[in-house]
Amino acid sequence: MIRPDPKNDIPEGTAQAVMVYRIHFTIQDLARTRVAEAPMPLHELELAARAVQSRSEPARLDDWRRRVRAQLSGQARMVLALMPAVGPSPGFLSPAKAGAVEELLDLVRGTPRERVRTSLREAAHHHPSLPAWTRRLADDASLFAELCTGLGHLHASLLAPYWTQFTEHLAADRTLRMQHLLDGGVEQLLTQTNPRWMQWKAPVLEIRMINGADRDLYLEGEGFLLIPSMFCTRAVVTDGRPVSVSYPACQDRRPRELTTPAAVSGHARSPRVSTLLGRTRTVVLTTIAEHHGCSTKELAARAGIALASASEHATVLREAGLIRSLRHRNSVLHSLTPLGLALLNTPVGG
Repeated sequence: MIRPDPKNDIPEGTAQAVMVYRIHFTIQDLARTRVAEAPMPLHELELAARAVQSRSEPARLDDWRRRVRAQLSGQARMVLALMPAVGPSPGFLSPAKAGAVEELLDLVRGTPRERVRTSLREAAHHHPSLPAWTRRLADDASLFAELCTGLGHLHASLLAPYWTQFTEHLAADRTLRMQHLLDGGVEQLLTQTNPRWMQWKAPVLEIRMINGADRDLYLEGEGFLLIPSMFCTRAVVTDGRPVSVSYPACQDRRPRELTTPAAVSGHARSPRVSTLLGRTRTVVLTTIAEHHGCSTKELAARAGIALASASEHATVLREAGLIRSLRHRNSVLHSLTPLGLALLNTPVGG
């Protein structure tokens, strides 16, 4: 279950009591700390559902909110009633698992009814104004099926049109986190992932919570998972095994970049991408594919070209949408996009 988030709808001028969620690590937990390697669609959907009902980050999210609110079905709005902008929601609706959306929806459909009852009781404790129909949810099969249909509708509206961008930014963010691990180990990873809201005071990770929980959580050797998110605005703790914390991915991105619908396919035929058929740029693109997250200096050395030339070719590839680049300290790290991979997998004349 996602714990109360330091969110969104606190009126200006309201006194804010800063609370701290303290997560205690053992040596085993540090050894088992990792970054999610694949998106978790229904976990991200819950964060998106909260974001669409809040007022946070208007520059980045308000255009998206207007677009998706106009598309919501009645069943999708049922789900929103169980995923409020602030506070916990029933855990069975948003498993923190990677996988295809349909497979995860089937997992939700198969939730044991006793777990549905327990999750709803916990949610009602924090939100006594839950709709009356939720009291029938565990025992009414048709009502439960309607809710699951709404979960699929909600994903189609809130996430599906933006999924390509999210997976690309997730890969870029993961590259940066792996660089943190290489440079300074787990300590640097925990220190730099979300410094505004997370502070590492070995062996404890403190997470700032505004008007939220103040508690201690002991991992007890079960490990810890960091989950980059497109719609998380601060830090969200999810109890589970392992315990996880969601954080905003690619915080240096332009405000609307993550929530603008993906353009239609066909970029590979544009004049700009056709310049990639030259021998040197093909070598540069192939080098990035083979050495994910390489710096410009490493790229130049591996491609056998000057540093300035490597930078210039990387700029063209990035503008064509074939690679993504992320600045880390004094380096720029490059990785392939799905479009770049598709181009390399297509027979290309040199």
